[in-house]
Amino acid sequence: MISLIQRVTKAAVHVKNETISEIGGGYAILLGIFEDDTIEDIEKSVKKIVHMRIMSDDQDKMNKSILDTNGEILLVSQFTLCGDISGGRRPSFIKAKKPDEAEKLYQTMIHKIASFGITVKTGKFGHYMDVEIHNDGPVTMLVDSKKI
Repeated sequence: MISLIQRVTKAAVHVKNETISEIGGGYAILLGIFEDDTIEDIEKSVKKIVHMRIMSDDQDKMNKSILDTNGEILLVSQFTLCGDISGGRRPSFIKAKKPDEAEKLYQTMIHKIASFGITVKTGKFGHYMDVEIHNDGPVTMLVDSKKI
């Protein structure tokens, strides 16, 4: 499981020119779910994400977690993070989890993050989205559940 985390001042998701979700300060997370990902990958990723200290303190040092700052999370499923471009010019998505199974893990991740008291907004699973991200810093982190 790949979680591409961007610290943001604000972020939003638009579908067919309609804003369906938006947050203020916090994280925009683009989530790639692979065929071998399980609930264990969700649990490890969520634990890392909510406790990771990449939010600024009073001296503008990355010293606080999203829990410390009451930030929000915009979680957007993005299967293209599972793309493999090693074999040619066109990406292969064979390693991405099947949509119905991936959506179940995506929903589980939403609930696990929310269980920490964090407001979680989402994209629209499986739909074409326009994701607006105002990266703060810029700060971007990659969490790979197989490496934590």
